[in-house]
Amino acid sequence: MLFLKSGIKKSIILFLLIIAVLIGFGFGYYFGEIEGKRMVSPSDELDFSLFWEVYNTLQEKYVEPENFDSQKMIYGAISGMVESLGDPYTVFFDPEEAKIFEEDVKGVFEGVGMEIGLRSGQLTVIAPLEETPAQKAGLRAGDKIMKIDETLTVDISIDEAVKLIRGPKGTEVSLTIYREDWEETKEIKIIRGVIEIPSLDWELLVSPGEAGGLEDNIAYIKLYQFSEKASYDFKSAAQDILNSPAEKIILDLRNNPGGYLGVAQNIAGWFLEKGQIVAIEDFGGDKEQEFYKAKGPEKFLSYPVVVLINQGSASGSEILAGALRDNRGVRLVGEKSFGKGTVQVLEELREGSLKVTIANWLTPNGEVLSNEGLEPDIKIEMTREDYEKEKDPQLEKAIEILREM
Repeated sequence: MLFLKSGIKKSIILFLLIIAVLIGFGFGYYFGEIEGKRMVSPSDELDFSLFWEVYNTLQEKYVEPENFDSQKMIYGAISGMVESLGDPYTVFFDPEEAKIFEEDVKGVFEGVGMEIGLRSGQLTVIAPLEETPAQKAGLRAGDKIMKIDETLTVDISIDEAVKLIRGPKGTEVSLTIYREDWEETKEIKIIRGVIEIPSLDWELLVSPGEAGGLEDNIAYIKLYQFSEKASYDFKSAAQDILNSPAEKIILDLRNNPGGYLGVAQNIAGWFLEKGQIVAIEDFGGDKEQEFYKAKGPEKFLSYPVVVLINQGSASGSEILAGALRDNRGVRLVGEKSFGKGTVQVLEELREGSLKVTIANWLTPNGEVLSNEGLEPDIKIEMTREDYEKEKDPQLEKAIEILREM
């Protein structure tokens, strides 16, 4: 899930508004026009004459005038402008897409239930979400999506892919998948369903005791995403853990695609001292960095902790894992994380919204996350046999480490 700062800004991007108004009113809006050029600001002069020329030519000569949709062309022009930046996480949402994005954040929608992203330009599964059609169909983090039904994914945007994959419950979508240990691609057909994403689950794990008996002293917390309600759910689970026999914690962030910064920061506060750095927001250039710090309540500060990560751990997961590692020396077990370390804010527009990258995330020690990811302290890869036999050597290793602490 794309990582957003808390509190959606209520502002309008002036440049986009100018374009929308100009086209929507048949170019009748006057804003500093000088010799065919429109002034965006006193210091930035842009020539829109080619744009108008193309628009007018299409309006005059296009063979199917009934398909000439000015509103759709406005959205297309804005999308093209945004896509020209080459950043898959900076995206314009038209009103319909903005509604879909809002559903994603709230955690309820209809589709197959997976987070996707671009890795080296290839559409890739970041994480199939728990108990969803995508997970039940066998999709895994790292799977490359070569086709969606009959549409090739070469040069496709994330949001175009989302629109193709998502659909009403009960309908079918066919994904052509390539996996690294496969000799050829495979077609996987998935029936869409209603996706309700939980924020977390937890349970007590039984481990061998010193006298050969069993002890239920390890709390295993599985965090699925940093959604709006995850802070509340974690607080509730934490109270139960504090009242249980648990003395140690495994924090499972595998296949957690991220979410809100504020939620990751709140959860980190349970494990870190107040004032310790959770993440650094780097705006580039000479701009001053912003530091996000733990605010408490420090209740798990004395608990030994191990964190599980894999290539489906992205954004907020990487921030939380990096914060615990850098501040407390918490060991990371599993596979290298996804490497989604950019900051987006959502700007609400007059029509639709704009999700724009404004900065990069760094771990407390200054490690860049974007495109790099976190290397585990103990690397254990899941094999095809592990999946088939439902074995979890990564979790077993975490239990072994905690048993010795």
